[in-house]
Amino acid sequence: MSATTIPHRRAAALLALSFISCIVAAHAADAKPALAAKPTLSDVIKASAPSDWRPLDPSRTLYMELPAGRVVIELAPAFAPQTVANIETLVREHYFDGLAVIRSQDNFVAQWGDADEAHPKSLGTAKEKVAAEFTVPMSAAQHFVRQRDSDGYAPQIGHADGMPAGRDPKTRTTWLAHCYGMVGVGRDNDSDSGNGSGLYAVTGHGPRQLDRNITLVGRVVSGMDLLSTLPRGTGPLGFYEKPEQYTPIKTLRLAADVPEAERSQLEVMRTDSATYTAAVEAQRNRGGPWTKVAAGYIDLCNAPIPVRQIGK
Repeated sequence: MSATTIPHRRAAALLALSFISCIVAAHAADAKPALAAKPTLSDVIKASAPSDWRPLDPSRTLYMELPAGRVVIELAPAFAPQTVANIETLVREHYFDGLAVIRSQDNFVAQWGDADEAHPKSLGTAKEKVAAEFTVPMSAAQHFVRQRDSDGYAPQIGHADGMPAGRDPKTRTTWLAHCYGMVGVGRDNDSDSGNGSGLYAVTGHGPRQLDRNITLVGRVVSGMDLLSTLPRGTGPLGFYEKPEQYTPIKTLRLAADVPEAERSQLEVMRTDSATYTAAVEAQRNRGGPWTKVAAGYIDLCNAPIPVRQIGK
């Protein structure tokens, strides 16, 4: 081995190490800023324009007044026209006034209605029986914006008029999805046994297995904390066993029947806007220094639908 061989190999090794170090450093420099540069949901909301938001329609908004405050529910007549119409009749005739939240099942739902099965309250002019509206024709859902993520419960998922929904191009049907805050109609085994006199809100992880098995009529846009934090019922399925455990409903009104000065001033981000698409993307690939691995995916029920108070 010549005297010049070892220095030559050492120089080559040092050069290779230097080259690898440069690649690693360059990769780290590229990766870190790319993650940090991604906008957050807060960034998207802050950058939104007034046209990205819509006020709640008073004719399709319910105010349920509980002792602790107001629960605001946006109805979805496009997905359940007959059931929503029956609920509106019940509300206008003050059916729910004086009834109560009678069930709170952990990681599932909070339900309200008439607990007295022996002497039920009169439905007034509302229908005793309404045909199930588990799905509707795809044409009924306006402004459907498809979410590109895969889903185990529907061939396609997305949002229509501020509601999470699934649809099947083969059957040309669409339906609302059982996500957190969605409001549905209680029923017995008979598909047509739900008339809207007993309602529930999903308070746990989205029970999507219920999709296309129950009529969903809307979603809670404000006041979910008043339902999700209720004491859990100790009876079967989370029903309360004693009347004193009930949470009374003071009134349940359509916002259109409430004086304008007393209405909740809320608006919802338009789910058919480019800004909402950006909001979903911000959650799908969360950036910032805290996030180490961006998921590149978001579940339908975790896609945010921002709501804000007008003027704030």
